[in-house]
Amino acid sequence: MQLSDVPKLKHTDSNNFFLLCGPCAIEGEDMALRIAESVVSITDKLNIPYVFKGSFKKANRSRIDSFTGIGDEKALKILQKVSQTFDIPTVTDIHEAADAGKAAEYVDVLQIPAFLVRQTDLVVAAAKTGKVVNLKKGQFMSPEAMKHAVQKVKDSGSDKAWITDRGTMFGYQDMIVDFRGIPTMREIAPTVLDVTHSLQQPNQTIGVTGGRPDMIETIARAGVVNNVDGLFIETHFDPANAKSDGANMLHLDNLESLLTNLTAIRTTINNL
Repeated sequence: MQLSDVPKLKHTDSNNFFLLCGPCAIEGEDMALRIAESVVSITDKLNIPYVFKGSFKKANRSRIDSFTGIGDEKALKILQKVSQTFDIPTVTDIHEAADAGKAAEYVDVLQIPAFLVRQTDLVVAAAKTGKVVNLKKGQFMSPEAMKHAVQKVKDSGSDKAWITDRGTMFGYQDMIVDFRGIPTMREIAPTVLDVTHSLQQPNQTIGVTGGRPDMIETIARAGVVNNVDGLFIETHFDPANAKSDGANMLHLDNLESLLTNLTAIRTTINNL
């Protein structure tokens, strides 16, 4: 598929990486609009194709008292308002086959979580909506194995699939990115590097996932140098108080300098 196939996606002729960026979860309308406004300003300045990211609900929680969302329809309507306000596409993750049709009424890209990417009914339901399907590589899967997930999308009548690498489990409480997988997956479908989730430290004894946000630029630079098609970065203006994944998110104040550096690297790579 071509980036131009994504509705409202700007700067597709810039030869830059594209960006999926926003909060982990939709916590409210004001926060979503505030984050989107900042990222739109930065990406327009740097000619980066931009898709706003926000989960309308969180199903994969360590504890039953963890935040799961503000209500499905309410969160989806906020995603729709972000899209309409800033004229940008949006992406959200789905967890059940029934979510596909519901979310497709509001967003442009449906994301399959890494721990669900082998769920055939879910992948097929997403593909049949006609939306772009962003398939997150399972933490337990090889890069080569992602060809089967992409093939499920194709067998369902769609060629609109991306692959996103979000790291591979390394022991019980850490993730590692194998950059050898990027060229392998790019032969299968456009490939995104999920920078912030790759820096998670899951399975903490307190039931709240940890992370290494200090390594965000290191991982992102390596991805851009290795010609990844897109980057996925979760950001928030107050990560310490974010309701989900705050431990590995990038502070919104640091996003412009990061993307400026990464764009310079991509320009250099393109000129080699």
